[in-house]
Amino acid sequence: MSHTPRTTQAPRTANAQHRRAVAFRELHENPRPFVVPNPWDAGSARLLAGLGFTALATTGAGLAHSSGRPDGTLTRADILTNAREIVAATDLPVTADLESGFGDKPEDVAETVRLAAAAGLVGGSIEDSTGRAEDPVRPLGEAVERVAAAVEAARGLDFPFTVTARAENFFVGRPDLDDTILRLRAYEEAGADVLYAPALPDAESVRAVCAAVSRPVNVLMGGALPLSVADLGDLGVRRVSTGSALSRAALGALVRAAREIAEHGTFGFGADALPYAEANTLLAAPAPTAASPNLADDRESDLAP
Repeated sequence: MSHTPRTTQAPRTANAQHRRAVAFRELHENPRPFVVPNPWDAGSARLLAGLGFTALATTGAGLAHSSGRPDGTLTRADILTNAREIVAATDLPVTADLESGFGDKPEDVAETVRLAAAAGLVGGSIEDSTGRAEDPVRPLGEAVERVAAAVEAARGLDFPFTVTARAENFFVGRPDLDDTILRLRAYEEAGADVLYAPALPDAESVRAVCAAVSRPVNVLMGGALPLSVADLGDLGVRRVSTGSALSRAALGALVRAAREIAEHGTFGFGADALPYAEANTLLAAPAPTAASPNLADDRESDLAP
């Protein structure tokens, strides 16, 4: 298979999208987990593709921060415009953070899935959060209806769009493992292809979630949880994402460098910067395909912090 140079956007045909969708599904069938990192723009997507990852996921928080806004302030148009740019940047499968589906009704969630597919995405996640601090998680019945609407819309497409259902309890400050498992089981019953409970606090909660469901489980890494890709595989995890951790790592480097200049008048941060020539080389190299070796296949490669 020939590669399109990174300086030229690859054609986005229906057949190409179908191939990427199938490749993404197949990654979830491997006995060991794969890492799907979260770029926030075309440049970070190309860098990650050049480093050998086999799929990408967008990050709503990373995009919001790069746009000068806090998380939770993006529109559906913001999310999908960014997704199109990331899809066009490489030939890898891309799944998206579709937040809570951008609408109050299940039909709104279904329309978001259809628009996501039209943007070139091969998957997307739907949260059960409300965005309201006083009532952060939707009632279970309502949440299930929304997942079912997303699944129905996905099944109406001409390629296998992967629906990920997210149970947000731990992420919004409600550390209720029993309710989280109850929700994930209900979302599995509603047809979700992948199940996801961000911010699980420890290995035992990860193990409990994986044991409670039969569909692949995605786990968010990049925080304080000291687990490697191999550790997560032993717990039953099939997919690992980084959320906004990579974008916040980049912001952290920027803030540290700026503080060094402002507070000390020095420029030592340059020693840790990606060399100019290497940046150009990484962004100019041919894009990998979904058949590229998975970094998680290297037992010595620990992609989690």
